[in-house]
Amino acid sequence: MALTFAKSLFYSQFLYHPKLPTVDCSGKTVIVTGANIGLGKAAAGHFVSLNADKVIIACRSVEKGEAARAEILKSFGRPESAIDVWPLDLSKYDSIREFAKRVTGLKRLDIVVENAGIQAGKFEQTNGHESTIAINVISTFLLAFMILPKLQETARTFKTAPTLTIVASDVHYLSPLSEQKSDTIIQGLDAPLGDGDMMGRYCTSKLLEILVVRELARRNPYDALGVTVNCVTPGWCHSQLDRNSERSAVVEFAKARIARTTEAGGNTLVDAAVKGSETHGKYLQDCDVRKCSEVVEGQQGPALMRRFWGELIGELEKLEPGVTKSFQGQEK
Repeated sequence: MALTFAKSLFYSQFLYHPKLPTVDCSGKTVIVTGANIGLGKAAAGHFVSLNADKVIIACRSVEKGEAARAEILKSFGRPESAIDVWPLDLSKYDSIREFAKRVTGLKRLDIVVENAGIQAGKFEQTNGHESTIAINVISTFLLAFMILPKLQETARTFKTAPTLTIVASDVHYLSPLSEQKSDTIIQGLDAPLGDGDMMGRYCTSKLLEILVVRELARRNPYDALGVTVNCVTPGWCHSQLDRNSERSAVVEFAKARIARTTEAGGNTLVDAAVKGSETHGKYLQDCDVRKCSEVVEGQQGPALMRRFWGELIGELEKLEPGVTKSFQGQEK
């Protein structure tokens, strides 16, 4: 897996330069989470430049969101109505519920880019789970399931094809998901790491995101769901993701010379979000569908997807009974 990742990294960082799609987003309403800084902010600006009717910046700090909003409006000369800032804190379930309730009041919702996430520097718990898994997986998919009905409603009402994009990562290649040896994967992930491998935990969170997207699509084909659900890696970019992690001088040196610009990373998020139904359940890298790691694509992949899906659904149903009922699909 490490060799595959290394080859992929070399191509992505040195040989491929993602461009912003030229699609017209006029009339569309877009949500980008974690859009006050970094890749999310870049993606939000790109959607504004593509004439989206409304872009909603979802972030923890409304003050920082408003600063990003002002900067984007100034850059593209759009009316103030083109961007809203809504509070969303993925570490708080009530914040997710309030955000999802507000979404139901929108006239339409065409695109959601779930970009918000963390790369924790030390082992901590959030809502009874290790923070990386709590935020990047449990809260991310709680939000996804709570707003999928609005995307479906938009598809029916406006005869359009909405998209939900989960921002994953190519570092999922580096996770062997050793926690699958535990009684439950989530239980294994909750075990204290002390000063252990938190970067490894981040890699695992991205692997789990991909497993859930693939299983969701398997149970809910596009023709039945009416919404494209995909995942994307932006590659290694200059962003604020690792602001809470310790960074060695070697990593900083490499990042300065290898990482994509924030704008280029934002391009990949927009590209995934405007791709068609052919990307349903797929993993995108360098603006194209790519194979996932052996853990996902290998012989054990289907059983692993079903197993973690069951665990995650159990967690989400405890938090919000009935939230996944419409998306269980038919077991095959």
